[in-house]
Amino acid sequence: MLFTEAPFLERFGLAARAGFTAVELQFPYEQPAAVLRDELVRHRLSLVLHNLPAGDWAAGDRGIACDPARVAEFRAGVDKAVAYATTLGTPRLNCLAGRVPAGVSEADARRTLVDNLRFAAGVLHAAGLELLMEPINRYDVPGFLVQRSDDAIALMDEVGAPNLKLQYDVYHQQRTEGELAATLERLLPRIGHIQVADNPGRHEPGTGEIRFEFLFAHLQRIGYGGHIGCEYKPAGGTEAGLTWLRSWQ
Repeated sequence: MLFTEAPFLERFGLAARAGFTAVELQFPYEQPAAVLRDELVRHRLSLVLHNLPAGDWAAGDRGIACDPARVAEFRAGVDKAVAYATTLGTPRLNCLAGRVPAGVSEADARRTLVDNLRFAAGVLHAAGLELLMEPINRYDVPGFLVQRSDDAIALMDEVGAPNLKLQYDVYHQQRTEGELAATLERLLPRIGHIQVADNPGRHEPGTGEIRFEFLFAHLQRIGYGGHIGCEYKPAGGTEAGLTWLRSWQ
């Protein structure tokens, strides 16, 4: 979501020149994995995360893991994602549950999601990879099945896979439930990755209501040692919006 001023393959170099040593992608699948690998190597970057295929994004899909009619499509996507992750050295993949499909009960959607997560976790475990699942707020994505962090934890408990972790997006959870610091500390052992954006607007830290100076220091205090993904829409261009980051480099 950063450096969108440039063509996709040029963004790796821009990220490296801006001081990043790691990047994440939503969906790498429009480019051959070998091409992406070459960009990562050229700019000495690691790819820490990408999503499983999530259906037709342009048509409004926001994941298909809860859709009983698309189980075969989901499972084929898992194999494709693992192949990309193996080539790119990506250690973790995120699963988007998706909206509850029309005509499908929430109970049936939930059962489908549990079955698909269990399948994906098994495939990823065999490949030495971690699986993530991410709650999404109902304002940005109406009808999304998993909206709160505790809903995700309950699903993770039902799936029972040790390599299934929570992807905690600060922006989504600020909109959905608040209590960011307390929730991050309580759920820290279950969290595999954190993403940030401010609210309102989903812009860079410092543009909204969240006290990121406190929140980042809090993450250090409680011992979070993973990456933090900048999943925000720059308010006035990526480079201009990176001033918030300087004091943390």
